[in-house]
Amino acid sequence: MLDPAQSRAARGLVSWSQGELAAAASVSLSTVRDFEKGRRTPIANNVGAIRTALEAMGVVFVGDGEMIEGGPGVRMRKVDSG
Repeated sequence: MLDPAQSRAARGLVSWSQGELAAAASVSLSTVRDFEKGRRTPIANNVGAIRTALEAMGVVFVGDGEMIEGGPGVRMRKVDSG
């Protein structure tokens, strides 16, 4: 699952605009804008495409309560140095 706050935070981690995310996910800009503002939930395929595009940039999505305590969040994947 992906919620609007996670999408906004993930975009911030990879320094993408909404337009860049839309292009990478092959969805419309209005889909990203409306989703991130909580106006509507896109169809499952579009949410999946948004998530996949961000994961390809190294974003890891953390589920509600998945890491000790707290709500859903995002972090960057650890990069191997060797």
